[in-house]
Amino acid sequence: MESLRQLYRIGAGPSSSHTMAPRQAALTFLENHPGAADYRVTLFGSLAATGRGHLTDKALSDVFQSHEAKLELLWMPEQQLPLHPNGMRFEAVNDSGSILATWEVYSVGGGALQDSGGSIPPPSIYNLTKLSDILVFLERSGESFWEYVLNCEDPEFLDFLDRVWNVMSLAIDQGLEHVGVLPGGLGLGRKAHTFYRKSNLYGAHMKNNARVWAYALAVSEENASGGTIVTAPTCGASGVLPAVLRYLNETLECHHKDILRALATAGLIGNLVKKNASISGAEVGCQGEIGTACAMAAAAATQLHGGTIRQIEYAAEMGLEHHLGLTCDPVDGLVQIPCIERNAHAATRALSCCHFAFLSGGVHKISFDEITLVMNETGQALPLLYRETSAGGIAQAYRRREMS
Repeated sequence: MESLRQLYRIGAGPSSSHTMAPRQAALTFLENHPGAADYRVTLFGSLAATGRGHLTDKALSDVFQSHEAKLELLWMPEQQLPLHPNGMRFEAVNDSGSILATWEVYSVGGGALQDSGGSIPPPSIYNLTKLSDILVFLERSGESFWEYVLNCEDPEFLDFLDRVWNVMSLAIDQGLEHVGVLPGGLGLGRKAHTFYRKSNLYGAHMKNNARVWAYALAVSEENASGGTIVTAPTCGASGVLPAVLRYLNETLECHHKDILRALATAGLIGNLVKKNASISGAEVGCQGEIGTACAMAAAAATQLHGGTIRQIEYAAEMGLEHHLGLTCDPVDGLVQIPCIERNAHAATRALSCCHFAFLSGGVHKISFDEITLVMNETGQALPLLYRETSAGGIAQAYRRREMS
């Protein structure tokens, strides 16, 4: 299992799979095949179906323009390459129209790329890839999840987590400050600033919920407008973990290192889902994105509350379990409806999972590993309509209303 540096990616929104990964793929192809007369990029499946709303065309155009290269962009939403719904074909073309080079590559979630030629993956630094095995190891060693992570990662990893937290914090601060309508044509106004201002007008329970929602909305709205965020585990689910950590940092008066250690534990949970199932909405629906984000945040919250490793595992399991079957059907292919609100509600659910696990003592029947496999099976069973194609569900309901 690879480093958490591959999970927590710092970059511009609105989509890790639709903007971050295609941008990197374009840079790689141009580096390997410079100087062609023309370049052609064909987008397939889910990547083509929601690419315009996710700004895939802008991400690719910006790269080719910066290299003074011509780009022809083709959209094939009805066709799918064999390895993943988010497929791309890059072609370098000479003056006579002959193809000089071809590369088929896939955006597999969270900004990661995979090609059909067996590209060399990042090095594996985690020998244990099941949470059940990690629990057994930790019960023998007496360590915590965060200690296990730091023992596996490089010596500068805490510095990396410090940068991650700084970017998350800045995204919250900027999102709370910014007002107005989000780009994309839906006429969706930002809510984070208003939620935060109103939070002080209510009693403790409402105030607490409003603060968590405001923080999650702030990051999600920054992501939707192309701001800089951290994938946790994806751009579309990037508001959940920062919201929970900011709220607990304020209410529990955490030390800075406590937050970094919580990020380490949350990242381990996300990495396990990424390894054993998927964090790609195009592959398994929104349960793989927002469900994983909720599990990550629930684990982090339970650790910050002083929970045991068994309670942390239970909280993460519930965060994933209670998002099973969640579809990915963004309106007009934009990471706005229902994505932004889902971040807010998943953040409060993560805290509920933490509290539930705390009261229970951590004993339960279905393990995190089992739920991870169930989530993957459920996602594969979802029709393509509900896996980031914007062809069904909420997206279709909105389309029907607009046409009536």
